Amino acid sequence: MRLTTVSKVASAFLALTQLASAGHHGHASIARRHMHHKKSNLVKRGECQFPTDKGLVSVTPDAQNAGWAMSPDQPCKPGMYCPYACPPGQLMAQWDPKATSYSYPGSMNGGLYCNDDGEIEIPFPDKPMCYDGTGTYKVKNLSGASVAICQTVLPGNEAMLIPTVVGSSATLAVPDTSYWCKTAAHYYINPPGVSAADGCIWGSKEKPHGNWTPYVAGANELDNGETFVKIGWNPIYIEPDVPFRTERPDYGIRIECDGDCGGLPCAIDPAIHDVNEVSQMNGAGAGGANFCVVSVAKGSTANLVIFKVGGGSGD
Repeated sequence: MRLTTVSKVASAFLALTQLASAGHHGHASIARRHMHHKKSNLVKRGECQFPTDKGLVSVTPDAQNAGWAMSPDQPCKPGMYCPYACPPGQLMAQWDPKATSYSYPGSMNGGLYCNDDGEIEIPFPDKPMCYDGTGTYKVKNLSGASVAICQTVLPGNEAMLIPTVVGSSATLAVPDTSYWCKTAAHYYINPPGVSAADGCIWGSKEKPHGNWTPYVAGANELDNGETFVKIGWNPIYIEPDVPFRTERPDYGIRIECDGDCGGLPCAIDPAIHDVNEVSQMNGAGAGGANFCVVSVAKGSTANLVIFKVGGGSGD
């Protein structure tokens, strides 16, 4: 790809990364987005049950969220929009019709509406619950163990709750331009062998997985059909008070292309790269976390390759 185009892409994706990072990694914003809605003077009773007959993916069904793609301690109560997780490769097709910009609190209002009677209302009855993403970002897992990739919930609380468990391969859910506010998808890539139950939750800095996992990724599509994919270091992983912030992970990631792509090589190989280093830096996001970006021409496909350091990193 032309250097000027790559530079332009990097700048655009940097803006997206910083926008998303304000919700994912800024502690003040995290606290705000995880706050429950204030109670009104109107007494509302009951909860809206998660629909088990719609082909959705249940998130921590035994916790208070009872399957909804919400924080485990947050039930779906009357007066709330309650997001849900779709199967791998698919995107949520329902959200608050009045939420037309990426701004709080409207950005929380994904999913179905729980009315005052504790009944579910579908915002867009003529749309399905889930629909296929663009299919332009796939995962090739060479690590020898399953990998839990966790997509953030947006519109929603932006926690990494939507699981894609990758055996040998999978398709990530990439939004097209019809998705809510044309926002990008963001993913956390857990170490091989970490389950979705342990990795797709709000964890702690005691372990390098969940929201403290080393690597993050992102993807979005433009009006012309081009897709832009990103891999990079997780800003939280390199924060000063994180005990493992100087430890190189034992797995790496890189982007490969089937077709016409620009911006390669784009990789993080801990056998070569130190913490917060990438093969070529297209920019730095929140907290100075470095990343690289690849453009994928219409009709082409990018592959996120996950490999163990010193074993299986070759083609």
